[in-house]
Amino acid sequence: MKYAYYPGCSSHSTARDMHESAIAVARKLGIELVEIEGWSCCGATAAHQTDRVLAASLPAANMLLAKQMGLDTVVTCAACYNRMKVTNYEVSSSPAMRARVADVVGQPYDGSVAVRHLVEVLLRDIGIEKLHKSFTHSLGGLKVAAYYGCLLVRPHDVTHFDDAENPTVLDRLVDAMGGQSVDWPGKVDCCGGGLNLTRTDMVVKLSGSIIDMAKESGAGCITVACPMCQASLDLRQKDMQKQTGRRYEMPIVYITQLLGLCLGIPRKELGLNRLMVSPASVLQSLASKA
Repeated sequence: MKYAYYPGCSSHSTARDMHESAIAVARKLGIELVEIEGWSCCGATAAHQTDRVLAASLPAANMLLAKQMGLDTVVTCAACYNRMKVTNYEVSSSPAMRARVADVVGQPYDGSVAVRHLVEVLLRDIGIEKLHKSFTHSLGGLKVAAYYGCLLVRPHDVTHFDDAENPTVLDRLVDAMGGQSVDWPGKVDCCGGGLNLTRTDMVVKLSGSIIDMAKESGAGCITVACPMCQASLDLRQKDMQKQTGRRYEMPIVYITQLLGLCLGIPRKELGLNRLMVSPASVLQSLASKA
């Protein structure tokens, strides 16, 4: 299986752990991710707030590069995924937008390049059964809150990722790894990620509420598929403590990091050392399947 891989800006900066764990998991499962040569920023999350045509043109430029490769585009960042899906929707449904985007990027783009999140590839192209057989370790019954946030599931008419109110894709992966996906009300609530630099107070409030709900459900960690969500929930826990006086200490791990652990990939290849909140409790739950 071969795909055009769009890493996005955060994969080379604040979310290197997401990038490294995704590459390691893909390699282990025989998935070939070919990085798009000459890729550029997709504009998430600021471009669409200032210029709708620019917001569509930035992803379109990258998808035109992928089109030359003749491959579906795979992304690991939920924000990049969302912006590319929105671009496909807008240029395919609006001749006027298609014309304006073509004028900006210098050639026509019709929205035909398939954009898929790595999680979708794992479930639909690899499949739960093959994944389960590939696991050398289990999460040992660890209770995990699967957090989807905003950008994977909304707007549903555009992303078609999963049920917009009660998605289960990440939950199914957790269960396949021998964990227990908890039933909790915060899985699609907003963490405030787009406000991380401008309204930290709001991010602390929103993300603190999400962690509170996960704790109340009995979760031992939260798993995510979005670098913005990971930063809000992981990085801001010290700020939450200052605001509320409570210690949170909730590990926030990428779904690819959990998958990597269960596939027996060395921890140093999964970027676990870059997490602000120690994943020690997650590692302690890990058990060999042998």
